[in-house]
Amino acid sequence: MSAPTPEEIARFREVQQLAYRCASAIEADLRVGMTERLVARMMRRWLADHGVHEYFHVPFVWFGDRTSFSGDWSVLEFGPTNRKLQTGMPVILDVAPSLDGYAADVGYGCCLGENPSWEKLQLDLQAHRTLILELVKRRKTAREIYLAVDALAARHGYANRHRAYPGGVLAHRMLRMPETRLRRVVLGGFGLPALRDLGRAVHAARFGHHAEQWPFWNDKASSDVPVTPGLWAVEPHLGAGPVGSKWEEILVVTVNDAYWLDDDLPHVRRWNANANANARAHA
Repeated sequence: MSAPTPEEIARFREVQQLAYRCASAIEADLRVGMTERLVARMMRRWLADHGVHEYFHVPFVWFGDRTSFSGDWSVLEFGPTNRKLQTGMPVILDVAPSLDGYAADVGYGCCLGENPSWEKLQLDLQAHRTLILELVKRRKTAREIYLAVDALAARHGYANRHRAYPGGVLAHRMLRMPETRLRRVVLGGFGLPALRDLGRAVHAARFGHHAEQWPFWNDKASSDVPVTPGLWAVEPHLGAGPVGSKWEEILVVTVNDAYWLDDDLPHVRRWNANANANARAHA
């Protein structure tokens, strides 16, 4: 599996910026009474207006306690519903658009109005970004990183909610989707080429004796391998009772290093603004 070239990395970065611009634009248009389904349609219209007609996965939108995957959550509940937005509700906008086969999977947490529990959770998520990068640089296995994220969340009093994702994943590999007439076909919310590529990677890891190609990070034995070079969509998703939040962005792993694809992202700017405000308050 060849490492992405600088030109390819730049294209992935462009799509990730586009996805976050979409999430930020939709956040600005959120209003009381909107449903998850309406907001998902708004996201698809915005992306279509900006040239997106292919997806790694289509928009997922979660309001209120659905942001924490409360109760006996199942994969059938991922799709948007008629849940209506109310003041103080946390919101997660999760989408993975693709342009010319370059896809970015982003998760954007926001809130309509004030919610102190959500605000604290969102700020506490910063430590996970720092921890994950540090552990990847130290060549820890994907399973070790997963368990370290669990431990940090527990110390902060949060529950691991990415465990409810298919495969219980904290991260998954991102590949350029090949040219095919099936690029626009969506099955269960996911682009058919994306499902095919992930399926091939799983098959190669399990049956081709290439454990290093395992495309997911979770707490299973199959993830007890170092994070291999390439692009990874990382998505720590935490919950505190009915309140949940996450961020999701691409991590670039090389033979000798690792770095986040882009630091100019809304959640990073939010954390920096908070740090600057605290510094001024204590000056």
